[in-house]
Amino acid sequence: MKKFEFAHIAEGIARKAGSLLRGFYEKGVATEYKGDVDLVTEADRASEQLISERLKAVFPEHGVYGEEGTRDRLEGEYRWYIDPLDGTTNFAHQFPVFCVSMGLERRAPGLAADQDGEMIAGVIYDPLRDEMFSAERGRGAWLNGRKLKVSSTKTLAESLTATGFPSQKRHSSPNVHFYQQITLRSHGVRRAGSAALDLAYVACGRLDGYWEFKLNPWDTSAGVLLVEEAGGSVTHFDGGKFTLDSREVLASNGLIKGELEHIFKEMFAGRSLEPIPTPAEFAALRAASQG
Repeated sequence: MKKFEFAHIAEGIARKAGSLLRGFYEKGVATEYKGDVDLVTEADRASEQLISERLKAVFPEHGVYGEEGTRDRLEGEYRWYIDPLDGTTNFAHQFPVFCVSMGLERRAPGLAADQDGEMIAGVIYDPLRDEMFSAERGRGAWLNGRKLKVSSTKTLAESLTATGFPSQKRHSSPNVHFYQQITLRSHGVRRAGSAALDLAYVACGRLDGYWEFKLNPWDTSAGVLLVEEAGGSVTHFDGGKFTLDSREVLASNGLIKGELEHIFKEMFAGRSLEPIPTPAEFAALRAASQG
């Protein structure tokens, strides 16, 4: 392939899917549940169908692994991970934060089924802001033609970070505790509802760090490449190597990576936890704020 051809073609497909999503967004869509709490809309399915058909027309030998069930030609050398509408809950509620995400993995011949290939291209398209984030391995990350670089923020105390919460079994997720601790130690934590855009925002320096539990390859494939190509770091919470089947992701500009890893280590060990105020303490805080 010619330089940037994978990303260039994916950009065109993502724009088509984004245009389709804008149409659904403007008129409104009915929602369904594909689990106890996970939403899906006709827009998700229509976008995945459009992307799959266009990829098949251009790259007939490539596989497609989509969030909404597409599983085609997965035994080949190339495999696209597709999130046709990342931020479905936002979309369904007319909250204007969602995107299309497409990441391309190259799997060398003979690679075991449980081994990762190499992510070689990725695009994330925000159709409401007309922002196209794209990357190819070894060739940098870009936003609408402008080369990206992660932020230069050196400390967590000066950082703006982001996270997300699972739609299922929220009562058993420990993330609300991490949210509390990192909020107390930073400029703030944002929860916008799109993992792909959170990663893209780390790549372009709008965020200094991002973490989340229970993600899938279609959530992370494109965004991880964007962060890495922009000079950032993506690992497990303990600093271990990130893989596509990872159920946790810690992305940062690299400069605050050590602080974040230390917080996760301390918290998993039950240390360095700021106590939640008792009801009496809450009442005293309330009275003080009203005085």
